[in-house]
Amino acid sequence: MLTKFESKSSRAKGLAFHPKRPWILVSLHSSTIQLWDYRMGTLIDRFEEHDGPVRGIDFHKTQPLFVSGGDDYKIKVWSYQTRRCLFTLNGHLDYVRTVFFHHELPWILSSSDDQTIRIWNWQNRSLICTMTGHNHYTMCAQFHPKEDLIVSASLDQSVRVWDISGLRKKHSAPTSMTFEDQMARANPNQADMFGNTDAVVKFVLEGHDRGVNWVAFHPTLPLIVSAGDDRLVKLWRMSETKAWEVDTCRGHFQNVSACLFHPHQDLILSVGEDKCIRVWDLNKRTSVQSFKRENDRFWVIAAHPEINLFAAGHDNGVMVFKLERERPASAVYQNQLFYITKEKHVRSYDFSKNVESPPMLSLKKLGSPWVPPRSLSYNPAERAILVTSPTDGGTYELITLPRDATGAVEPTDTKRGSGTSAVFVARNRFAVFNQASQQIDIRDLSNSTTKTIKPPHGTVDICFGGTGCLLLITATSVVLYDIQQKQHLAELSVNGVKYVVWSTDGLHAALLSKHNVTIVTKSLEQISTLHETIRIKSATWDDAGVLLYSTLNHIKYTLMNGDNGIVRTLEHTVYLVRVKGKSIYCLDRAAKPRILTIDPTEYRFKLALIKRDYDEMLNIIKTSSLVGQSIISYLQKKGYPEIALQFVQDPQTRFELAIECGNLDVAVEMARQLDRPKLWTRLSTEALAHGNHPIVEMAYQKLHSFDKLSFLYLSTGDKDKLTRMAKIAEHRGDMTSRFQNALYLGDVRSRVDILRELDLYPLAYMTAKSHGLGDECQTILEASGLSEEEIILPSEGKPVSPPRAIVPTFQSKWPVKITSSSTFQKALLGEGGEEETTPGTNGIGEEDLLEADAAVHQNGHLEEGEDEDAAGWDMGDENVVEAGGDLVDVDNTEGGAGSSEAELWSRNSPIAADHVAGGSYETAMQLLNRQIGAVNFKPLDNRFQEIYQASRTFLPANAGLPPLVNYVRRTLKETDSRKVLPLISRDLESISAGELQLGKTQMRTKKLEDGVKTFKKLLRLLMLNAVSSQREVEEAKNMISIAAQYALAMSIELHRRSLTGGSTDLASFSDDIKKRSLELSAYFTVPELEPAHVTLALFSAMNFANKNKQFSSALSFANALIEKGTNAKFKDNARKIKSVCERNPTDVIDIEFDQFGEFDICAASYTPIYGGEPSTACPYDGSKYHSKYKGTVCKICEVAQIGAPASGLRLFV
Repeated sequence: MLTKFESKSSRAKGLAFHPKRPWILVSLHSSTIQLWDYRMGTLIDRFEEHDGPVRGIDFHKTQPLFVSGGDDYKIKVWSYQTRRCLFTLNGHLDYVRTVFFHHELPWILSSSDDQTIRIWNWQNRSLICTMTGHNHYTMCAQFHPKEDLIVSASLDQSVRVWDISGLRKKHSAPTSMTFEDQMARANPNQADMFGNTDAVVKFVLEGHDRGVNWVAFHPTLPLIVSAGDDRLVKLWRMSETKAWEVDTCRGHFQNVSACLFHPHQDLILSVGEDKCIRVWDLNKRTSVQSFKRENDRFWVIAAHPEINLFAAGHDNGVMVFKLERERPASAVYQNQLFYITKEKHVRSYDFSKNVESPPMLSLKKLGSPWVPPRSLSYNPAERAILVTSPTDGGTYELITLPRDATGAVEPTDTKRGSGTSAVFVARNRFAVFNQASQQIDIRDLSNSTTKTIKPPHGTVDICFGGTGCLLLITATSVVLYDIQQKQHLAELSVNGVKYVVWSTDGLHAALLSKHNVTIVTKSLEQISTLHETIRIKSATWDDAGVLLYSTLNHIKYTLMNGDNGIVRTLEHTVYLVRVKGKSIYCLDRAAKPRILTIDPTEYRFKLALIKRDYDEMLNIIKTSSLVGQSIISYLQKKGYPEIALQFVQDPQTRFELAIECGNLDVAVEMARQLDRPKLWTRLSTEALAHGNHPIVEMAYQKLHSFDKLSFLYLSTGDKDKLTRMAKIAEHRGDMTSRFQNALYLGDVRSRVDILRELDLYPLAYMTAKSHGLGDECQTILEASGLSEEEIILPSEGKPVSPPRAIVPTFQSKWPVKITSSSTFQKALLGEGGEEETTPGTNGIGEEDLLEADAAVHQNGHLEEGEDEDAAGWDMGDENVVEAGGDLVDVDNTEGGAGSSEAELWSRNSPIAADHVAGGSYETAMQLLNRQIGAVNFKPLDNRFQEIYQASRTFLPANAGLPPLVNYVRRTLKETDSRKVLPLISRDLESISAGELQLGKTQMRTKKLEDGVKTFKKLLRLLMLNAVSSQREVEEAKNMISIAAQYALAMSIELHRRSLTGGSTDLASFSDDIKKRSLELSAYFTVPELEPAHVTLALFSAMNFANKNKQFSSALSFANALIEKGTNAKFKDNARKIKSVCERNPTDVIDIEFDQFGEFDICAASYTPIYGGEPSTACPYDGSKYHSKYKGTVCKICEVAQIGAPASGLRLFV
């Protein structure tokens, strides 16, 4: 028996499996109904409306419904989608024992201690039939899975079979009636003593000596099984006319609580108060298997309708189990798969021909008839197989396979022995491990022992470890053992390994445990490891060295470096045996070979990326549709934005990636499509950094940044366009711009004219006088009515002309540091060949964007001559300067002459903190902007200074000389200048022991203002930090999440206190403030805090609600506190408040808080964000916000922009 899931609770009285989802309903003696995901082992929901024990529970086969019946005489129908009770069916006069849905009709069948069985229509919510006849408690009643029959069991020691065909006819839709139907309706069935003809007793089965607790139909055969207080399980058979007892299964020592037929095998399962689960052979009526618990009596058993899973309820919860392993024993050699079917026949499957062979051998006599073989090992040299079975402590058989598969013949020459595991280790040797004696025997093909090995203490299994070697598996490690030399070659600490899968070349192996995959070399050196929440079932290697593995519901892949992903979803669990191209070969749980089609594009692309096989990557990009956010974020994370650019279609994302990788052509194209001012601004900044002033010019034109354009033309020496800017300023009527352009051009007369137009005659006169323009001076004096003698002038200096561009650069881009293109970019260029450089490259050769502004003036149009002058707006030819052979590739030199260590730090690392230590604040801010969307750097001021100062020490030198700077490294042993990195102050451990603990203490001691400051400080410390391993990265991310949740919780409570001035009595406040205060008190319990702090939040919310007569809310908080609380005194208070509130569970004010719903709290408005509602988040700390806050600064970290695109914080190189 294999236990798959166990829960701890009060006594379980009812169980029901969901037919499709991995869910199980458990009804408890404590009045609670629990909904568990038995695959994940998590409690999904609780339903608590019954008063007293809930004994009956059942899922509907197709609708999102379940039904429950309890000791409160009520039958309740629930929706698990809305998580609420839809309605209650009242009518029973005593405890309801069982409830079941009909498989087709909208009926519910219930049995009760009021001695009746009732059928209800759940659609119109009415009682349609009451069946009477039992004269004691009716303990169980079930529908027949196919026919119109019901079977019931009672403490009156009888089992009754009822015919309900009349009820079906009465309640079915009218159809054309045959003559026989008309006659039947004219002569109705014999009525019972109450005149009821809808449901009549067909058989009464008597044979139990005491009350009967349970009864069930066989799914296909005309059989019934019953269990009673006489400690017997009885088997009954029925025909059309009679029913009789077939046999009795004896073996229970106490009352038998429940029983059922195995849905797929000839077995009966029963449970009893003797703490046993017993399995019986249906044909022989003998006990096959039994399982005994230490202290718990069993009360109920249920079978999954589709898969081989069972559940049994006992005094302390429920256990979900399987009777036997469903993994088919198999072995792969070259193009052949050898496996053992459910009928215990050995078959082979040819991968090249996709052909399954007829049975080769029959292994019926191997082990127990109900226990399948555990493993199969194949020896190609001798064409022999080793098969092991767990029966009798473990046995093995060595069998030679026949050359031709002629049918399931019994093997003639077999060698047997006892052993837990057996595996071939060489052409003529195999190893047998006996766990009980902790001994390994090396045997030859005649089954004679040639060598004995004593494995390490606690060895649980052995596996093939390469020719002449064994892998010895213990609970906590795997040992590689050389058989010839009798010595340990290597040992690896890894827990709970169950299976080992070797790659086809024998160089690597995957160690599979329940939830982990560890990839090792043949010498047992660990390469990578990964963890899965869902159980891992099998694995196989792709020819390229990618491991594909299956969980209960997915096929996934993992690369050697630990990168993994999903290949496809599975409807049913399968066991992988081989991957070939797009086909994956596997065995299902029925031991049938299946071929599944997969798309290997994603993992092949990632593999090519790791191997830097750019040709393969280009081929995949061309021939496949590899799209999706996951692959884009993966490429960004790995530092390949230029490759991610090839996949993206969304213009905004393409623009972001193009800016990140410096591809200005694509950035220009996307900016044109989107045409937003913010994008043109970012493009102009990036293009300026690249020295590509034609793009800068176009961006400024799009933005109408006339002043910036003028300055650009001044710096590039383009006098013609500067003259154009002066004319445009004149037509715009912008005097400041006109004067600025006149200054840039050195045009004194224009400046004098502008000052005269503005009636600034003194300035106009001074300007003309200082530049020697006598005629202009005279004109100004005449206009002002003054003479030269009347004017007193200060001393004049010499006129200064504006600087000229020594080398006009407007005809070509500015020279910048030569950067080497990535290999992928070179490969991309190689695909298309050398592109010819044409006038107006970079896609800038478009119409003059300023023409429109210049053409239309407030007072009319441009004159004809000016219009002709404007037609000559050409961006100039772009002269592409080829990199000469003498130039040095700066990126590839080790720092170069004159590079300080601080500069090396900035060059060597993508971590913002390292750039701050290097003094490159601007690049640090750019990195933070890209990684976490940082826009407000003011809060980081102190942290910047702290890091910068902590990375240097200063030694005083001689008087008059500056001190000697000593740079402090964290990479102390590193000699390669490309890998030196600075020491960053405040490591993870100090933050965890300092700010994190302090913040939690402040939460506990109600110092909420200080707590918010502490957690915000923690967020900023981690924002600029560096760690030494990937594990610490995960730890840091966890701390960021914790800090954000605590800061949010404390901020909510502070906001509530600010509304009421700290008062807990809301009687004197307005209804709006009352409602808002109560909501905030409830929201304080939502953020994910430590249990002790959740207890504080719940206690505060409960008391606040209770004091303000919100009894329903206080009751829900009290229930949560009783369940989750860690403080005994608080829980006692909660029980008292619960007892008070249960008398009148109503709220005076309706608040927006759904205690059963899942929602997040907006960190700006402190209002709920329900699932499916549009929302956004802080890219750094993950705080959730309503969509309207997108683009504003996060209220928690106060640094990042909400909803900004971000690649993720880098803390580890």
